[in-house]
Amino acid sequence: MARIAVIGAGMGAMAAAARLAVAGHRVAVYERTDTYGGALRRLERDGFAFDTGPGLLPLPAVYRDLFVKTGKEPLEACVDLVQVDPSSHHVFADGTRVSLPNASRAGVVSALHEALGPAAGQRWGDFLVRAREAWDRTRRPLLEEPLWPNWRVLADREPYPAVPHKKLLRTRTAGTLAEIGAWELRDPRLISLLGSYALEHGLDPRSTPASAAVLPYMEHAFGTWYVRGGMRELARAVYERCVARRVEFHFGAEVTGVLEKDGRVAGVEFTEGPSPVSGAGPGGGAVAEADHVVAGVTPAVLDRLTRGTRVRGDGEVLGRTGAASRLTVLLALRGGRPEGTPHRTVVHAEDREAELESLTGSPASLPARPTVTVLRPDDPALVPDDAHEAVTLTSVVPTGAGPGLDEHAQRMITAAERAVPGLRDRLVRHEVRTPADIAEATGAEGGAVPVPALAAAGGRLLHPSNRTRVPGLFTVGGWSHPGGGLPHAGMSGALVAGLIVEGPEFRGSQ
Repeated sequence: MARIAVIGAGMGAMAAAARLAVAGHRVAVYERTDTYGGALRRLERDGFAFDTGPGLLPLPAVYRDLFVKTGKEPLEACVDLVQVDPSSHHVFADGTRVSLPNASRAGVVSALHEALGPAAGQRWGDFLVRAREAWDRTRRPLLEEPLWPNWRVLADREPYPAVPHKKLLRTRTAGTLAEIGAWELRDPRLISLLGSYALEHGLDPRSTPASAAVLPYMEHAFGTWYVRGGMRELARAVYERCVARRVEFHFGAEVTGVLEKDGRVAGVEFTEGPSPVSGAGPGGGAVAEADHVVAGVTPAVLDRLTRGTRVRGDGEVLGRTGAASRLTVLLALRGGRPEGTPHRTVVHAEDREAELESLTGSPASLPARPTVTVLRPDDPALVPDDAHEAVTLTSVVPTGAGPGLDEHAQRMITAAERAVPGLRDRLVRHEVRTPADIAEATGAEGGAVPVPALAAAGGRLLHPSNRTRVPGLFTVGGWSHPGGGLPHAGMSGALVAGLIVEGPEFRGSQ
């Protein structure tokens, strides 16, 4: 039985902790804040409750597998998991609207055929065939296996297939999502739809590799889900599974250093020592000895904890992309949720180019009509009574954005009126959650939100390996392989547990 110290209580860290505890190890989690879940937080006030982090769950199979592997009760016995249908409703700049069914590629094509015309439906269907090919080529190395030592194969080769051109008697391979839109989709509404899957993660379609076609494919193929009571309930269920497996949690315990001895990891150090600890570290703080350390932190924090040692084997190449952040506006509304209201509506920006340019600018440069995702859950647990509604708006903003965000929140509310008629007349109050709030919850500088791993682009959207150059030190969560997002966090936990339990020969799930 090994002693394992886990830094952070985010979803990836807790997924690793539960799996390691079931394997017979003694696991202790040290979290600097007063609660678990990382970005999965909840705000409750006057009978209203809001998710302040992710509001939906893609690929629930990741957490189903976690619960199957760590106990007798399956995921559905611990949370009420609901498939969202339609998966999304879209309001385009020209006023066109379309609802896309959940987990039905054929249904999505049919809906686009009906709303945008036969040519649009056919083009999106053809695109999904190519997106599936990119998915099949990258699924295992990007999601199910530790990062390959020869990761350059993923970095330099675009898995999205070339498209033949009958008139030109040649093929043409799109290098970015924008090129897919311009060359293959053509309809500005389809281009906006495709771009929204990148923008959701703070990515610019003009520079995002064509391999990101897997993002809409995953949603159309595997569906989108919601946890009743709010997504915070998923974090609660994973935390309780950890506790049931005898994982120790220490909250308010900020790790200030990772210790090494004889060329391998030896434990973690604290300014003020949580119990149990033993001895004192080189910085004078208390120490918790460990045979392995699992760090669920950002690369910058890991560098600080290891006192500048270059511990990540691929750190100087991978994960170099700048991540964006999110602005969230929580709306308490009078009047109940109308029957048949879509759970998620995406209101598309009127000026896409201006919005994309703003991702690297200041709040003052943010567009007057941004792309806004409107979440309207059909969930009595979130409201004081059926005469009220809890609505959440999200929009992508630059990292570190601060002054000027209140004005942008008002722009978001104005844009959301296209999805919620009479919104301002129904408004009881609103609250704004900024990148600074994300930074406080997750420790990410500027409130950055990590992106999922994607192939091509020279490795810019790959993430460093879960293994480090220091034997016994591993990384987990959105800032390491396979990147950001709830399912990716769960996958990272499975990979780290496999590497510790089975050793370097571990090759992922079969």
